[in-house]
Amino acid sequence: MRRVNLCAWPLLFLPLFAVAGDAPKSDPWSPVRFLIGTWDGTSQGEPGNGTVSRTYEFVLKGRFIQERNTSTYPPQEKNQKGEVHEHMSILSHDRIRKVLVLRQFHTEGFVNQFALNTATSSPAKLVFESESFENLDSRFRARETYEILGPDEFTETFEIAEPGKDFETYSKSRFRRAGLSKHAREAKE
Repeated sequence: MRRVNLCAWPLLFLPLFAVAGDAPKSDPWSPVRFLIGTWDGTSQGEPGNGTVSRTYEFVLKGRFIQERNTSTYPPQEKNQKGEVHEHMSILSHDRIRKVLVLRQFHTEGFVNQFALNTATSSPAKLVFESESFENLDSRFRARETYEILGPDEFTETFEIAEPGKDFETYSKSRFRRAGLSKHAREAKE
């Protein structure tokens, strides 16, 4: 009868454990990774009709995504003086809650914090719902919805609900990746 070396048995399974241990980690940024880059667009809503310029980039060793936005509304019937609105946002991944968090810092002094609602989101639609506000009545609610129309185009709808009221659209913007030639844009349409 052959002797079996019992000490060798675990060595036979090491390759299986190594493969299992090398399983790819999920990318917490996958829902928003398409945003990285520079975008131009148009906006319409409460402030009137305008143009928008926006950038998204990874910062602080890839732990956050920073957004910078400038919306320009020329003087018009709806907004006699016109305005330039700027805001900066930081997207982070809350590892404890396993959710993307969006914090917006507005030139008016408002700070809005949103969390991605995974139940109402899909690969083509990201819905961020407000969690808290700074310098605004905490009974307000807000929602940012990004609808992905393709790798180089998306819309963003910002809705707000006053205390005790339903959501109303404040603004809707349509973005296209900057730097696309007219031919490339037309080919995508």
